[in-house]
Amino acid sequence: MDGTGRMKVDRVTLAHGGGGRAMRDLIEGVFTSVFQPPGGEDQARLMDAALKEPGARLAFTTDSFVVTPIEFPGGDIGKIAVCGTVNDLVVGGARPLWLSAAFIIEEGTEVALLRRIAASMQAEAQAAGVRIVTGDTKVVERGKGDGVFVTTAGVGVIPAGRDLGAAHIAAGDAVLVNGYVGDHGAAILAARGDMALDTDLISDCAALGHLMEAVLAAAPGTHAARDATRGGLASALNEMAAEAGVSVELNEDALPLRPEVRGICEILGLDPLYLANEGTMVLFVPQDQAAAALAAMRSRPQGRDAVQIGVAKNGLAGRVSLRSSFGGARIVDMLVGEQLPRIC
Repeated sequence: MDGTGRMKVDRVTLAHGGGGRAMRDLIEGVFTSVFQPPGGEDQARLMDAALKEPGARLAFTTDSFVVTPIEFPGGDIGKIAVCGTVNDLVVGGARPLWLSAAFIIEEGTEVALLRRIAASMQAEAQAAGVRIVTGDTKVVERGKGDGVFVTTAGVGVIPAGRDLGAAHIAAGDAVLVNGYVGDHGAAILAARGDMALDTDLISDCAALGHLMEAVLAAAPGTHAARDATRGGLASALNEMAAEAGVSVELNEDALPLRPEVRGICEILGLDPLYLANEGTMVLFVPQDQAAAALAAMRSRPQGRDAVQIGVAKNGLAGRVSLRSSFGGARIVDMLVGEQLPRIC
């Protein structure tokens, strides 16, 4: 470390994973200088566990992130790590509070890249109203990793009486989404450059906690929510319909799809309903509260393109179908295999 607290080297070495001074320099020079809360006794303490006792009903989640490329239009692996973990808590009804962040770093990774990731994580955590309170780093030999992997865990508090489990879904519920579908998967595919696709698409990566609180204030009878990440909207709906014992009918004309996403899917033979999203959630809301929920979402940046895309029905449990513009219907099954690897 130099006199300003910055690391003297510009690349990670195996020594940075050895547990000694080099590792501490990496942690202090890249991570804790960004994540530490201002002031207070926590400022001087580096701990392997954060000691917190909120004294309320808790939600806890964890996830790992291995996106390629690490930086992409609309975000990076750090932003996805924060948003993905926050959103897992949010759709479970929790108000997110704290996150942990663990980094597996390949030897040779540029320190400048790590700084950008850390800054992105802190900015997104601050915007989401959460704190990154503990973490870990490990360094692996060159060729034994793929740049940077991030694992996060999150803790939130579920208010009394709130339950957004899919079992509450009822026939007649409106199926809502807060915005366009498939942007993240399509943006990642284009960013890789393998297909020589020229597009201005950006990922929809966003934390949705504030949006969810607005929805629940306007539509307190909201039955269930799910973030449509890997496996896309289709997989999320199949899981929810099966858990609730209902069928779901989607309206093809109502699906919010950008022309660029449609075009990429047509060129590559992909179905946009299976493309990953990182800032899109699907909600089941009683029909008499659907208008209020949509208005609440549209009042927020992350929900300005919110729309009703279908309805829950009595029928074959777990069946999701898509009603086409021509009046026909097709079954929308769970994703089999993986359309796009390494999307989050």
